[in-house]
Parts: sequence; structure tokens; C-alpha cells
Amino acid sequence: MDLLNHPHIFKERQNDSFEVINPSTQEALAYIKNTHQQELQNLIQKAKIAQKQWATMLPEDRCDRIYKFYSLILENRDFLAEIMTKEQGKPLEQAKSEITYAASFVKWFATEARRVDGDILSPKAKTQKLLTLKQPIGVCAAITPWNFPSSMITRKIAPALASGCAIIVKSASQTPLSAYALEILAKEAGILENCFIVVNGDSTEISDVLCQSNDIKKLSFTGSTEVGRLLYQKCAPTIKKLSLELGGNAPFIVFDDANLEEAVNGIMDSKFRNSGQTCVCANRIYVQSGIYDKICEALIEKIQTLKIGDGLESGVNQGPLIDEKALLKVEEHISDALNRGAKLVIGGKRHHLGGNFFQPTLLKDVTQQMKVAKEETFGPLAPLFRFESEEEALFFANDTEFGLAAYFFTQDYKRQWRVAESLEYGMIGINTGLISNEVAPFGGIKQSGLGREGSKYGIEEYLELKYLCLNL
Repeated sequence: MDLLNHPHIFKERQNDSFEVINPSTQEALAYIKNTHQQELQNLIQKAKIAQKQWATMLPEDRCDRIYKFYSLILENRDFLAEIMTKEQGKPLEQAKSEITYAASFVKWFATEARRVDGDILSPKAKTQKLLTLKQPIGVCAAITPWNFPSSMITRKIAPALASGCAIIVKSASQTPLSAYALEILAKEAGILENCFIVVNGDSTEISDVLCQSNDIKKLSFTGSTEVGRLLYQKCAPTIKKLSLELGGNAPFIVFDDANLEEAVNGIMDSKFRNSGQTCVCANRIYVQSGIYDKICEALIEKIQTLKIGDGLESGVNQGPLIDEKALLKVEEHISDALNRGAKLVIGGKRHHLGGNFFQPTLLKDVTQQMKVAKEETFGPLAPLFRFESEEEALFFANDTEFGLAAYFFTQDYKRQWRVAESLEYGMIGINTGLISNEVAPFGGIKQSGLGREGSKYGIEEYLELKYLCLNL
């Protein structure tokens, strides 16, 4: 695959383009054409025409083409992973895992395309037949983040395509190459021209067009709660269907009766994957007082084994943060915590490699009054809070406007049910720090969003239900 053959990607700087920067080396990887209002309006009309044709295809035909798309993603996994590591920074093995994860959504929804079924209802009169149909909602739009630049796209486009919709994707400006690579493979797989379109440019200009267009029937967004609120407002005049996967502030609770080794491994999996730049990573780690010091000591040992560096280097399992703004956020949270009485255990500074690299950091004696308890850090900072009782842990965990993901470790099966039902979150990990897969519904409650992605529920977000009353 030669990405430079894509009409929106250039090797040298062009007029009206922006550069893609490697966060490990600070080198320019490519230059991307900006899409402006009129061009985007034209693309929406092209997608509208293509969607009608795509929707009339037999579900089995759509299934076959989407499954071919899945196969091509896996065939090109190494290439796609290298692109991701260069533009996003995550270690190559993590990037490969993401490509496999991204492909899993395409495979799942390829088969779901054949199961978009309605119902025959019990009639109210002998002369009537009552039926329901599920039909594609139409042209959709997605705005995706930089932290998982492939899987956050496939989790949206796969159900859209499976249901018979067309979709326009505004990818993150930091990671557009992964998006364009997927677009190329989709076309190669036989997805109709203009059914999957990638655009880039000014976020406000593009989102305004997508939100205000009457021809865009559904918007899916993954990103911050602040931006999600704005998009919600922008979509109100056209009453669009919305899927919003917004900010998180995930609690990670370790009870005294937990398996300590499993709990520590769970913290490492949840907190330091992708340098802490995941929307479901542990943001607040609550440890019961009886094992607090043991957990702290075990985490020190684990953190010291992390190898920091360019994700393309062998053995590296901690890459850079995405940009300077991300570094400043981590520093702000550390400084605030230390000023309010927390203690630095390990890390706490920018890495000697320079650039966007930051030391994996552990703080102890963290309290609910600190910024890290209220805001999402999105970096390699593990803050340890102490709690005494189950009731106290639940109060602390639920004391947030967010409700995306939560985790807890306990070997008491009664507590497993009791705590899981009491936590105010859309997704709960019990004795595990890794919860995401294509089979499970992904999404949050409260101000962490609307709707669900993935699973058998995900395709419903791209369908309209139509009722037919037939008088014989």
C-alpha cells in the first residue's frame, strides 16, 4: 500500500495542508490536505447517492465485502501498525494488538449485516398484520480520536456499513494516516465508492458542516465531554441520532481480600497501556488500608521494569505522550497533588529522552481534594488513594460526573455482585484491568456519553425502526 498515492496525502508541504508529526522523533511524516466547507458539502451529496445504492444490496453481499475488508486489515497488520506507531507513538506490539482489535469489529459486524431482522407482531384485529422493519438511517458522520486511531474508526464504520449506511469520518489531525490507510483497504475490499470517506482539516469548520447538515442523519463522536456537549448542542436543530463516548475518570478499587499479584497486574494493564492515554484507563486507584503498602511496593517493582522509548525499538513498552499539551496536563496533576500533601514514590518528571517522553509516575497519599480525583489525567500517572470500608470506596468511586468504566478486585463473590451493581458506570471490570472487545457493548453513563458501540447492540445505533400496519 502506497499511502502517498492518496490524493489527500503529500510527501512535501503543499498549500492549505498540515503536517503529521512523529511524537517520538518530532519529525514530519507527511502533509495532509485540508477539507473545507464547500468540498465537504459536495462529499456529503456523493455519500448520499452512494448510500442509496449500498443499502439496496443484499445483506449477504455487504457481509462478503465487509469480511474482505477484515481480511485485508489482517493481511496488512504489520504495515498498519508501523504507521500507527510512527504517528501516534505507542509501542509496535501494542499497535499490532490494536490493528487486530480494529479488525475484530469489522469481522463482527460483517456477520451482523445478515441479522438485521424485524418482527411480526400480534395483531389487534383479524384483518390486520403488524410488522416492524429495521432500515439504515442514511448518511452518518464520525469524529474520532488520536489515542486509538484505527479501532475507534472501525468500531464506528463497521456497523454503519453493515446496516447499509454511508459514513464520513473526521479523523484526528495527529493520526490521519491510519484513517486513510483504512479507507484505501475498504475500497480495495469492494466497499462502494463514497460509502466510507475520510476528511481532515479545521475541527470546528468540519464539525459545523456535519452537525448542521440535514443530510447527515447520525453523528458518532469519541472525545472529551467538553467537546461532546458542544456537538450535542450543534446537532439539536437537526435532531440527529447521537452516539457520544466521552470523558472518563475510572476508579480502580483493590479490596483487602484481592489476589495481590492479579490486582497489581491489572493496575499495570489498565494504567500504563498506551502511556495512560486511554479513555478507560485507571485514573484513581483506591486501595484498602490493610494492603496499601504492599500494593505500593509491588507497583514500584513493576514500574521499574517498563522500558521507555521510540515504539519502533525492540522491547519498548512505554512510548511518548502525543504532544506538549499532554505533558503539561500530567505535570499539572502531579504538582497539584504534591502541593496538597501527596508523596512522590517514583517518576514525576519528563524523561531524559526529551521530547514528549514522561517518566511513569506513582503517587501515594492522594486524596479526593486533588485535581487527579476530579479530572482525567490521560498520562502515565498512577495515584494511590487509601480507603477503609466498602461503603467509603463506593462513595469515592461514584463521586464524579463521569461514568464510563470502573474496575475492582475482590475474591468475595457476594461483594463482586454487590459492588458491581452499586458502581455508577457503563462498564465494570471485575478482577481484570482489560475489558474491551468486539462482543461487549462499549459506552458510559452520566456525562460519559450516550449509546453503545460494538456487540449486538452497536448496529442498532445505525438503524431506524419502521412499523407497518397492513389491513387485509
